[in-house]
Amino acid sequence: MKGFISAKTMNTSCYRLVLTLGALMLTLGACAQSPSAPPNFVFILVDDLGYMDIGAYNPDTFYETPHVDRLAAEGMRFINGYAAAPVCSPTRASIMAGKYPGRMHTTDWFGAPQPETASEHWTRDKPLLPASYVEQLPHEETTLAEALREAGYRTFFAGKWHLGHEGSYPEDHGFEINKGGWERGGPYGRGRYFPPYDNPRLEDGPDGEHLPDRLATETAQFIQSHREQPFLAFLSFYSVHTPLMTRPDLEARYEQKRQSAPEEAWGEEGERKVRLVQNHAVYAGMVEAMDQAVGKVLDALDEAGLAENTVVFFMSDNGGLSTSEGHPTSNLPLRAGKGWLYEGGIREPMIVKWPGVTAPGSTTNEPATSTDFYPTMLAMAGLPLRADQHRDGVSLVPVLQQTGSAGREALYWHYPHYGNQGGSPGAAVRADPWKLIEFFEDDRVELYNLDDDVGETNDLAETEPEKVRELQMLLHTWHQEVDARFPSPNPAAVEEN
Repeated sequence: MKGFISAKTMNTSCYRLVLTLGALMLTLGACAQSPSAPPNFVFILVDDLGYMDIGAYNPDTFYETPHVDRLAAEGMRFINGYAAAPVCSPTRASIMAGKYPGRMHTTDWFGAPQPETASEHWTRDKPLLPASYVEQLPHEETTLAEALREAGYRTFFAGKWHLGHEGSYPEDHGFEINKGGWERGGPYGRGRYFPPYDNPRLEDGPDGEHLPDRLATETAQFIQSHREQPFLAFLSFYSVHTPLMTRPDLEARYEQKRQSAPEEAWGEEGERKVRLVQNHAVYAGMVEAMDQAVGKVLDALDEAGLAENTVVFFMSDNGGLSTSEGHPTSNLPLRAGKGWLYEGGIREPMIVKWPGVTAPGSTTNEPATSTDFYPTMLAMAGLPLRADQHRDGVSLVPVLQQTGSAGREALYWHYPHYGNQGGSPGAAVRADPWKLIEFFEDDRVELYNLDDDVGETNDLAETEPEKVRELQMLLHTWHQEVDARFPSPNPAAVEEN
């Protein structure tokens, strides 16, 4: 295992001292290579984008993403970048708070059934009732936006929020400006991705306006009007989430391209069919429209003269949708997709461009997850870490500087729910190349060596019992530390059997 200092082995005062000293060292290193002015931050979060959907990660992708590929060519690409959950709201909460969803009990998408409402849900006959979960970003958490705003940053949010109902919108968690963020997880107004949006935080644009372009325009305007102040601009696309629809010109172009693409091919994942090829013309148009919007924001930084002092982050909130709701993409060679604890559900495209620090076109195999952005950004800005807040995320500054490791022992996932996409309640841990998944329905475990088997096709649980015990101990200890909540037996299912 890599070196790791756990809060469990030291008292609170020592833990805070270590965090303070660590933040100081990281800050000194960052400042040595950064401009004197605090860096600006642009965070681009895409909804449901798969790891293999981006050209920089998959040269054979059916989709065209030149602007995101440009960002990768100018920054660092994380090969082992992860979302903290296989669905959206938990990952989004982890970015804002720097904590695992399991610790905050924000473990499912907000709007999913609670144990007391499962009888009215399609999972009512499943063996387990889902664990109870918190249905909004907790107000006691000091968010990334709040921390930066306290330090003098202007804060802006555009797009999908899905972190609580009114009273827990972006403006209630540190964002001064909110363009389009509310409780809905998708653009479900009358026009869906086109006006009328029926969104109380985004006024309708002219007929024919396309939502991803509109959100990019709002972000670009914020950048232009705040060029004299440090800022956080958080562009959170509704794309490429369902409903599956795109501009007619893009759909027509990809329908033509589809004529020379591989034919439909399907496999099975549990009780679901899984797409094995990328050839969905509408989804392809959605991906390209998102990419064009990214290009608009990158161009705005160039035009404002801010590109050299702006750190740009790019990632997805969970894996590509491959086993449900139109099955629009394939994540191969990664297994499964959104809603599953296999790599297809949690491994994400993750790119960081830190001008003057990240080597253009560089890659890293360092495992990183969505909890890490918050402490990383504070360190970049020369701000101290928060001992009460950063109990899970670690700063990636030494990784981005290529001077060292993040120094963590393991990564953890806790998803005690049934996913709309076919996944079942479980948890997972990754330590070095080893990944263990524990399924709560029957206490079954699966073990994979991701260095040799990124597709998770060869379960080694029976041949590596010592490794299973080691990783289970890590996972169960972590569960106790975060006071994780678990599913319970479903009386309806017990009576039926």
